[in-house]
Amino acid sequence: MSTTNGQWYPPEWPERIRLLSAGELTPVTPRRAATVLLLRDGPCGTAGQDAPQDAQGGDGEHTPDEFDAAEQPDAARESAGAPEPAEAAEGPETPPEGLPDAAGGAAGPAVYMLRRRASMAFAGGAYAYPGGSVDPRDERMVTWAGPSRAQWARRLGLDPSEGTQAQAIVCAAVRETFEEAGVLLAGPTPHTVVADTTGDDWEADRAALVARDLSFAEFLDRRGLVLRSDLLSCWARWITPEFEPRRYDTWFFVAALPRGQRTRNASTEADRTVWIRPGDAADGYDRGELLMMPPTIATLRQLAAYDSVADALAAATDRDLTPVLARARLENGELVLSWPGHDEFTKHIPGATGGPSA
Repeated sequence: MSTTNGQWYPPEWPERIRLLSAGELTPVTPRRAATVLLLRDGPCGTAGQDAPQDAQGGDGEHTPDEFDAAEQPDAARESAGAPEPAEAAEGPETPPEGLPDAAGGAAGPAVYMLRRRASMAFAGGAYAYPGGSVDPRDERMVTWAGPSRAQWARRLGLDPSEGTQAQAIVCAAVRETFEEAGVLLAGPTPHTVVADTTGDDWEADRAALVARDLSFAEFLDRRGLVLRSDLLSCWARWITPEFEPRRYDTWFFVAALPRGQRTRNASTEADRTVWIRPGDAADGYDRGELLMMPPTIATLRQLAAYDSVADALAAATDRDLTPVLARARLENGELVLSWPGHDEFTKHIPGATGGPSA
C-alpha cells in the first residue's frame, strides 16, 4: 500500500484484517524475541570504525549498583516481526542514500542499523536493528553478571518466578547482537568486556551459533566468559499484530558499543549496515527514503531526544514496558488500523466489510 513516508505496510494486511474481523482468521501465538539498539558517541558513517569510548566514559564497564532500578518496570525487531536466524556473510557497510555519512548532521549518539535484503519475504528492504527469536537453549544456565534473573523478570514485565525465561530473552539479545553485528556483551570477569571479537576463531564460533551447532551457553563456557546483563537496559516492547502470520513478542534493549569492539555486517539477511544518528534516520523515513517498521521509527524518534549514549541509557530506567499491540476496528465503513500511543502509524482502509477485531 502506498505511503508518503517510509512506513512498512504489507499489501496483504487489509484482507487479513478483514478475515480476523469476521472471525475467519486465528491469530498465531507470538514467539519471544529480542533486539538491541547499539549506541555510540562520535562520528556516524560506515560501521567499521572504532568506538571512541564506552557510554559511561570509562573502560567499558557498568557496575551492578547502577541497576538497582531493575526492581521497577521499565522498557527495553519489530512489532511486525524479528528477523529469522542469520547466517555468516559479508556485505558493504555504507550510509543510506541521501543521508549524512560523516560527523555532520544532528547532534547526539549514533545507532547501528542494518537494511534487510529486498529479497526477504518479510520486511524486505526495511531498516532494523540486530535481533531475533529466543532459542529454547537460551534458557541453559550461563555465568551471569548484573541484575538477578528475578530482577530481570520484573524488569521485562514477567512474573518474578519466570527468571529462566527472562534469562533466555537477555541471552537472545546478546547472542543475536554477536551473530548479526559481531559485538559481544560478555567478558572474562563480571567487570570486563571482550575487547576484540575479530579473527578466524571468533568467526568459527559465530558461524556455529548461527547454524545452531553451538548453544550460547556452550559458547560462553568454552571461552570462559561472563554474560554482562548489566550492559543492557530495556527500552520498549512491541507485539506483532494479530493478523500477521509471523508474530513476535519483542523486547527492545539499548546498549553501548564496548570499547575496542567493531561492528560488521555478519548477517545474510542484511545488504547494508550503518551508524546513523536517530534524527537523521527519522528524517530519511519522513521523506520516504528509508523503509521501516513502526517500532523502528518509534524508537528512533524517542532516542533523538538524547545528547549522549549515557543520557539514553540513564533514561531507559524510567521507560514504560507496556506492550504495544496494533488494533483494528470498523469505523464509518472503513477499517482503522492503529498502534496505541503511536498515532502517526494509524491507517484508514476504505471499503471494509465485517466486524471489528480486538
